[in-house]
Amino acid sequence: MPGGRLTQQERRQIAGGLADGLAYAEIARRLNRPTSTVTREVARNGGPAGYRADPAHRATQQRIHQRGPSAPRSSRAVPQPGGRASEAVHDYQETLTTVLMTQGLPRMMARVLSCLFTTDSGSLTAAELARHLQVSPASISKAITFLESQDLVRRARDGRRRERYAVDDDLWYGAMRRSARANDQFIEAARQGVGVLGRGTPAANRLENAARFLDFVSEGLMQAAEQAREVLHTGTATPPNRTATPPDGTATLPDGTAEGER
Repeated sequence: MPGGRLTQQERRQIAGGLADGLAYAEIARRLNRPTSTVTREVARNGGPAGYRADPAHRATQQRIHQRGPSAPRSSRAVPQPGGRASEAVHDYQETLTTVLMTQGLPRMMARVLSCLFTTDSGSLTAAELARHLQVSPASISKAITFLESQDLVRRARDGRRRERYAVDDDLWYGAMRRSARANDQFIEAARQGVGVLGRGTPAANRLENAARFLDFVSEGLMQAAEQAREVLHTGTATPPNRTATPPDGTATLPDGTAEGER
């Protein structure tokens, strides 16, 4: 596949593909580029509805000019644990950032969240985030403030009393709860509209149908979220040198004998 930056002609092909309703994967196939390249390009430049080839090309040239000559990526790569390839991790972080952007997060906030997700500890200090992402502490502070307001990260302190920012398994549970609350607000507003517009009128019926649909979906969503949280994230810890207790309540020791048989 060709490397390097997108050309102006390629950007015009992307804009044409979007106008024709093509999927990112199909546009990428026609350009012989990775799908992530097209996804990232569109997300950075107005999204599917606002993407324009020439303004996108000018914006890219301006960013290049402002940054000046860039160092080879290998010299900027952060060392990775466990023998991971720095280039592969960097590329994946960019892909995850793009996905988060398409879901509505601003770019810097998406980069911070992506960095936290791909760190084994799941937590970093502001200084570590700034170093990983090669941005200013002020940019990190602004991103963290936004992410905290959305309950997407939480603060914690380590043994050295340093403030750290973390993501955990409850993040998606919290996101489901926020989504359900947002649905509840619309449901309430829709049912108020039914009374204003007159029950049985086309407009009122439309709002009532929307409220019923979201009410049904929200209830199922929260039930699924509660079940997933219980099954996936609250596993029962097994004491050392023991296997899990079977249904009859008899604990089994490592040699296979039941507790109390000795």
